[in-house]
Amino acid sequence: MRSTAAPQGPHRRRLLLAGASLFLLPGCASLATGGGGAPRKAGEWPVYGGDNRGTKYSPLDRIHRGNAKDLQVAWTWASPDDAVRAANPGLPLGEFQATPIMVDGKLFVSTAFCQVAAIDPVTGATLWLYDPGTWKHGAFTSKGLIHRGVAYWREGDDARVIIATGDNRLIALDAATGKPVPSFGQNGEVDLGTIGLSRPLARDPVDLFGTTSAPVICRDVVIVGQYIHDRPVIAEMPPGDVRGFDVRTGALKWTFRTVPRKGDYGYDTWEGGSADRNGNANVWAPFTADDETGLVYLPGTCPTNNFYGGDRPGDNLFGNALICVDASTGLRRWHFQFVHHDIWDYDLPCAPNLVDVTVGGRRIKAVAQVTKSGFTFVFDRLTGQPVWPIEERPVPQSELKGERTSPTQPFPTLPRPFEHPGMSADLLVDFTPEIRAEAEAILANYKWGPIFTPFGTKPTIQTPAWVGGANWGGAGVDPETGVLFVPSTSSIASMALDETGKRVAGANETEEIAGSSRVVTGPRGLPLLKPPYGRITAIDLNTGEHLWMRPNGPGATDSPAMKPFNLGWVGSTGRTGPLVTKTLLFVGEGPHDPRYAKKVLRAYDKATGEIVAEIELPGHTLGPPMTYEKGGRQFIVCGMGFRRQPHRLVALALPA
Repeated sequence: MRSTAAPQGPHRRRLLLAGASLFLLPGCASLATGGGGAPRKAGEWPVYGGDNRGTKYSPLDRIHRGNAKDLQVAWTWASPDDAVRAANPGLPLGEFQATPIMVDGKLFVSTAFCQVAAIDPVTGATLWLYDPGTWKHGAFTSKGLIHRGVAYWREGDDARVIIATGDNRLIALDAATGKPVPSFGQNGEVDLGTIGLSRPLARDPVDLFGTTSAPVICRDVVIVGQYIHDRPVIAEMPPGDVRGFDVRTGALKWTFRTVPRKGDYGYDTWEGGSADRNGNANVWAPFTADDETGLVYLPGTCPTNNFYGGDRPGDNLFGNALICVDASTGLRRWHFQFVHHDIWDYDLPCAPNLVDVTVGGRRIKAVAQVTKSGFTFVFDRLTGQPVWPIEERPVPQSELKGERTSPTQPFPTLPRPFEHPGMSADLLVDFTPEIRAEAEAILANYKWGPIFTPFGTKPTIQTPAWVGGANWGGAGVDPETGVLFVPSTSSIASMALDETGKRVAGANETEEIAGSSRVVTGPRGLPLLKPPYGRITAIDLNTGEHLWMRPNGPGATDSPAMKPFNLGWVGSTGRTGPLVTKTLLFVGEGPHDPRYAKKVLRAYDKATGEIVAEIELPGHTLGPPMTYEKGGRQFIVCGMGFRRQPHRLVALALPA
């Protein structure tokens, strides 16, 4: 890794153990160990990602390759949001991205509107419902109303469900009744909009900032990040402070500043004092934690603005960094920045996966982070030392007068990328020589190049685009084998900027990619690139090698444009997450293109990628599935509900 001149050089080194951007309240050390106050039971799913390590793994094996084909719908739970939306037709659309947890004999889930429900895991009956009224404030993200989950903590008879809401409240609910816990904060609530923030701001506009992911609880500390609108919608955007609160009282224990203040470590990477006027670098994705060591891993996002950095020269720590902090104190143990001075919206979109692997005969407590760019970075999670070398390589530079991009970016030598990093002519669709020639003619209208090619005044292709690669559904890992399973999409988009970083007017071809950016289409209604357009990649983290890769579904293979070519599976662009069990890998299809996305959950052989079973569902999966055992039966639960589609949980089980 190259050594640069001060002031930025030291901040690019791999192992950074000293110092922190931290505001710490004294006298609040926690002595408890474990994630939620009790060890995980084999039949439970007590945390959003299955466990605090984010594995999305369960050791259950009642469902296996011999009977997975027999799975059928056991019950369906309708989200109460649908009734709220029916009574309030002007509400913005939402997405049911949540994964429920199952602990102490109950399911607990949040909804897109931040309602919280307790559900009978055998029948799907609602046991209690709590509505904090978050939806009354309108959309709290740029994509409407979304939320991904809740956390759980228990000490003796004191059991709590904890949600961080889209309207900036941390709420502790009695797990038995669903009523707020009076001793937590003020009548069960803590104000996340002001307490412990570096720059408290009024909530205007409504979708400026909020919380969408489940908190993580480690050493009796509730650790919370925030979604922040990643485009400058007000003059001074809020910084992405991460905070730790006492799980019993709600008292603030510490704040980690992802945008450093003067005197903080990393402040000099925001040249010209630009940290004082910029924000974001927030952590909107879920966290992971090592309960044994009390370390928490925060996947950071990009600073303001996500496509132009003329007002923030320098590398901009802690933007786009994986930050390892002590759960009890918030002190930084180490960090690694994946993108210096991000202008591609390559934020870290998902929780990293913690897994123990053996590399070259040496046992390593590892952390693996998949990215939107298609890279997988693997570190010793105790020290931050890369498991395989990471090289700083020269990258193209910006042509915009006000922009100064980083001369190099980090590239992992292993594992190989799970998506093509950047655009090349070799990727163009080539079903016939004529189609290939037409694709070349289309490509000539764009600026394009390797990954980290900056946007220019000519429409510039980015692939993987800012929707991933990997995205919020994340990866799953088998802790017994050290194999990582990564669902991803081969997204492509383009954008043009003027010299001041403003977007040049252009087409708006999808709801997700708006403004002047646009999806890049190919000849004759075909994609510009060759398939697959969505895939699953299995990576052995003991060797860094890919075990297998396969398209994640048929995709649009039967569309009028593709059908004549008999292509077989080309992959689906719908984003979703994996479930890993002792016996199988389960992945569904997201609803990105409902014309061709299949409403199924597929079971794959983990060693080969062979499809073992395909189970029909009443909708497309969104949140990663989860599994648990109750009453002698194993259940798999899928969340679904994209915008106007019904929001619900669907439980699958073998016939009773």
